[in-house]
Amino acid sequence: MNWMKCLILMGVLCGGIISGEAADDSPKKRTRIVLVGDSTVTDQAGWGSGFAACFDERVECLNLAAGGRSSKSYRTEGRWDKVLRTGADYVLLQFGHNDQPGKGPERETEPETTYRANMQRYVEEARAAGMQPVLVTSLTRRQFNKAGKIESTLTPYAVVVADLAAKLKVPLIDLHTLSIAAAEQAGPEKCKEYSPETVDRPDVTHLNAEGSLWMGRLVASRLIQVVPPLAESYRPAGTANSPER
Repeated sequence: MNWMKCLILMGVLCGGIISGEAADDSPKKRTRIVLVGDSTVTDQAGWGSGFAACFDERVECLNLAAGGRSSKSYRTEGRWDKVLRTGADYVLLQFGHNDQPGKGPERETEPETTYRANMQRYVEEARAAGMQPVLVTSLTRRQFNKAGKIESTLTPYAVVVADLAAKLKVPLIDLHTLSIAAAEQAGPEKCKEYSPETVDRPDVTHLNAEGSLWMGRLVASRLIQVVPPLAESYRPAGTANSPER
């Protein structure tokens, strides 16, 4: 047996390939994205499931949003501690609905003071844990006036998040603005098709399965613009009337 045959045999016995590089059979690490927020982010009543459908198998989407939570109560209940232990690559943060007046002292915050402080703390702690935070402004409620325009009460919270994103140099998904534009483009009647059925009145806050795809696609399409490395894992999904900016 000559020396060349000996080398080939040794390579086979060692399970390697003689190419100057060692073979790497270890599984590729999936990019983990964690979603944090209230019911409008959950898989059951928000845009979470539609968002996850926009990425291929290289992305793992872990939805830890919880209905009824605010930027204050999510932390006090210990839910944020669980997020910090996930080892996620990215964490998307959206609060506002349950921070508004009328939700009770255990949840309410003031936009320019307690809400701002809470959201900034989330950003700082996510970074300290090795995660890239992405701020998301509140999904609008689909409340139309007689002129067919959205009248949002969430604007003060959205303004604070956008300002924080600029000051802290955090990627921003301005879902508040995007969802208002999408809802107005669709119109009141079409928006009913994206809303859960209720007994007494239309649910203009939450989303059904079709609505989740509608809004989830908006979030995902903006995310790959502000976090370009995720673009290669993006696959379009959703419905019509989803303007991308």
